[in-house]
Amino acid sequence: MSTVVLLEGRSDVAAVRAVATTVGLPTDAYRLVDMGGVTNVHRYLDTLRDGQVLGMCDAGEAHVVARALRIDESELGERGFSVCDADLEDELIRACGPVVVLGVLDRLGLGARFATFRNQPAWRGRPVREQLHRFAGTTSGRKALLAGALAAELEPDQLPEPLVRLLERIARRTSAHPASSATAPAGIASPSAKPPTAR
Repeated sequence: MSTVVLLEGRSDVAAVRAVATTVGLPTDAYRLVDMGGVTNVHRYLDTLRDGQVLGMCDAGEAHVVARALRIDESELGERGFSVCDADLEDELIRACGPVVVLGVLDRLGLGARFATFRNQPAWRGRPVREQLHRFAGTTSGRKALLAGALAAELEPDQLPEPLVRLLERIARRTSAHPASSATAPAGIASPSAKPPTAR
């Protein structure tokens, strides 16, 4: 049975798929699942064995996952779940930096729309990172589009820690999968190099 990676939404799936491709993880031994919101985690966990499941969630939703697993939030890392400080979009924006994000917006044809957005009274003068984060979620589908594009911009050594942890765990599981001969991909530390945390 392949490893199942539970993710909160489409943007998380897009980002993880992009970085998994970047670091060369095989695709035959894991499956990325869009749960359609973290509150659905109970339904997925009820049908899966612990050894099959990895995942990632936002810090504000960590208690939901912990409750579903019947563990303390501090134990999420030990059970294969990475936790983003705010959310994955914020992690990606910080990792890329505003200049890179603005360049990605231009390439996606969203530069002019962002310029209009950031000039709105409610957002004028706010930190660029906050503006970018809010802009990503203002239109359906934009968050997933940007998450995938931003994740693809990052080199393995630039990835946010929650993504690194998740990739380490996927690599560990896929290397143990009978259909895969994968080892930890280049640029990602060996899973044994750092103790698992809840990041």
